[in-house]
Amino acid sequence: MQKFLHQKGLPSYLFPSIVSYQRYLDFQENARKNRRESMLFLEHSPCLTGGIGAKAENLLVSKERLASLGVELVSLPRGGDFTAHEPGQIVGYLHIDLKKRNLSLGDFLQNLNESLVVAVKGTWDLTVEENPKAPGLYTTTTRKKLISEGVYAKSYFTSFGFALNGINSLSTFSLINPCGARTEDMTSLATLGLSERFPEKRAEFALRFSRHFLSLLP
Repeated sequence: MQKFLHQKGLPSYLFPSIVSYQRYLDFQENARKNRRESMLFLEHSPCLTGGIGAKAENLLVSKERLASLGVELVSLPRGGDFTAHEPGQIVGYLHIDLKKRNLSLGDFLQNLNESLVVAVKGTWDLTVEENPKAPGLYTTTTRKKLISEGVYAKSYFTSFGFALNGINSLSTFSLINPCGARTEDMTSLATLGLSERFPEKRAEFALRFSRHFLSLLP
């Protein structure tokens, strides 16, 4: 992993290669145990994750079918229903000590969304917004979900975060009703014709997001 920014005691890392979901979970537990803050930007191999609100009917295939496809299924303590990860996404994980920062969970979530909106606009000239009826961020033009979100805050320490659909195929989403919605409700930068120079844009987005989030952090 490559550290690209370190301000206000919060290092930001960009991973150049795919990270297994279990490797992240191990990192997260160690970070929580030691209350060590960081922001990570990475991508995962194909997997499905279900939060505490995941409903069985939103998993559309059997576990045997998932195994045959090489798609991992992971149950998590975060909020939210089922979502999917694929190579080509930008996955952001925020490990923030809310107690040390004197920051409420509500303010943290507001800062997260504001930073995503600013970074997406600055990087791709694309406007996304919240949907009061569903989690995540949606394009203002197509009204489809570009960014999924799921945050876990235990002992005033956050983990998990968001997944922005970049140049991924969205095929893994067809195995679920993502966050209780339809696969057709999802979109990606590639679908929107914004996949040009994605590796460079990925790094630019991570830097824009980190700088804005840090500017809001106590």
